[in-house]
Amino acid sequence: MANNGRRAVKSKKGPTTGTGGHGRKALEGRGPTPKAEDREYHKAYKSKQLAERSAAKRAAGGASRSNPGARSGPKGRATEEVVTGRNSVVEALRAGIPAKALHVAIRIEMDDRVKESLKLAAERGIPLLETGKPELDRMTEDAVHQGLVLQIPPYEYQDAYDLAEETVAKWKKGYIPNAPLFVALDGITDPRNLGAIIRSVSAFSGHGVIVPERRSVGVTASAWKTSAGAAVRVPVARASNLNNALKQFKQMGIFVLGLDGDGDVSLPDLSLATDPVCIVVGSEGKGLSRLVRENCDQIISIPIDSAMESLNASMAVGISLYEVSRQRAAK
Repeated sequence: MANNGRRAVKSKKGPTTGTGGHGRKALEGRGPTPKAEDREYHKAYKSKQLAERSAAKRAAGGASRSNPGARSGPKGRATEEVVTGRNSVVEALRAGIPAKALHVAIRIEMDDRVKESLKLAAERGIPLLETGKPELDRMTEDAVHQGLVLQIPPYEYQDAYDLAEETVAKWKKGYIPNAPLFVALDGITDPRNLGAIIRSVSAFSGHGVIVPERRSVGVTASAWKTSAGAAVRVPVARASNLNNALKQFKQMGIFVLGLDGDGDVSLPDLSLATDPVCIVVGSEGKGLSRLVRENCDQIISIPIDSAMESLNASMAVGISLYEVSRQRAAK
């Protein structure tokens, strides 16, 4: 028989057996193509997962970052500094900047700077972490890092009043030979100026640097680097209000001397150098603010050529500290 004994079955609807109708769902496809970041094996998916984990870690660590002893950002939030790039990292390690970890890119191309950085970090016991490029890019906010990132812990500031009180007490008991000597910054925002001032304070036996909590520079990686390691020896204290801090200093017997181009006293004629003093310096452009100026016992000027309007803040501080040190040594 033609049908080999099989009986034909008629269907009211749809195709007959053998036409492929049973694969209708296969013909419909899999829908629209997922986004790259939703495809598990795509690079964008891995980057998204990494970003989400990093965000979760930052959120979880939010409470610890509110530690008042840590360096805080513009809104009071503690932040961590990073030094990026091979030259900057090796110079920072040479300067003895405190470091939390040295992040090294996976399969980094070695050169003399990388080798020296690894050697210095190992000698100082700084953890070496092999880190992927996406994470290094995130840590540095896509800055050029060349496979090396040095993580700097938040600076732990002292309180300005506590530092002054402690220093005065030590001096009165004879624990320190020279009268207390501080430098306060009014409106200084360049970390390199802060670093250079810290270095001068260390060179001329000063006892600390005072910075306002707001609208002022903090101890950043750049300041550490410029200080050439002096930030390890010279404490930097914070004052929630600089004017209030200066008033408290005066109550302790510390004379407040402001540096300004039109001062009442020329630096060589300074008569308070051997007493406890706090030298206040303003920004090169604006100088001392009105309230700070009113809280000074004397306004000191540095005699310079009339063709030069002003000196850089760190240079003015260095010259003033030298004169104070010279008069103290002479006495």
